[in-house]
Amino acid sequence: MNCSEIKTALTIAGSDSSGGAGIQADLKTMLANGVYGMSAITALTAQNTMGVTAISEVTPEFLGQQINAVFTDIFPDAVKTGMVANAELIEVISERLSFYKARNIVVDPVMIATSGARLISEDAVAVLKAKLLPIASVITPNIPEAEVLSGIKIASKADMEKAAGHINKSYGCAVLLKGGHSISDADDLLYENGETTWFEGVRIDNPNTHGTGCTLSSAIASNLAKGYDLKQSVRLAKEYISGVLSAKLDLGKGSGPLHHGFLL
Repeated sequence: MNCSEIKTALTIAGSDSSGGAGIQADLKTMLANGVYGMSAITALTAQNTMGVTAISEVTPEFLGQQINAVFTDIFPDAVKTGMVANAELIEVISERLSFYKARNIVVDPVMIATSGARLISEDAVAVLKAKLLPIASVITPNIPEAEVLSGIKIASKADMEKAAGHINKSYGCAVLLKGGHSISDADDLLYENGETTWFEGVRIDNPNTHGTGCTLSSAIASNLAKGYDLKQSVRLAKEYISGVLSAKLDLGKGSGPLHHGFLL
């Protein structure tokens, strides 16, 4: 690829000081998938493979200025949003993306940690539903997040299809519902335009999964930026996830990061 023809993507998310998740994972993923990555940081975190010890959120004004700086110079071919903890920040993101008529918006609705802990407030969830989901091209919830967004208890593949359909009808965005270990292991469901597509995943025995959700959504955004349709973008992203997990990087004392540069 001629470097002058490289596609671009913006991640709007939190910073992970240990480099495994958040904007660090997003930028590594974008580079590995042949896209020039840019960032607007929603929060700084002090975290490592064992957990988060401190969070410092940016002001809504500063977040807006970061987004303006990107869009007025290098207009992104795709946008990915990740961890956004409060309603005011979600308001700014939604307003700015609408203002610039951003395209290929991938929303990773980070609401509930793997441990089950709620990560964002009720009012932030309300703004997410009202403002951000309706402008998204696709959202990538896990099972607990899809339950919050749909109000449907998910205990089977049929429940996944029902919940994804409900979310799609409610907010108008395509839904990639991640199966997770509880239901369909590594199988994910894409609901788009009334059509369901199952993506079978390969179960990889690797306890180091820190940043998997960030990485998947960023890979999808990268593929959309390059002009692939949503189904192909998901398929390629799933293949990349299998690769980064199969590389079995082992760093840190907790749930370690993925090997984003395994192809290098």
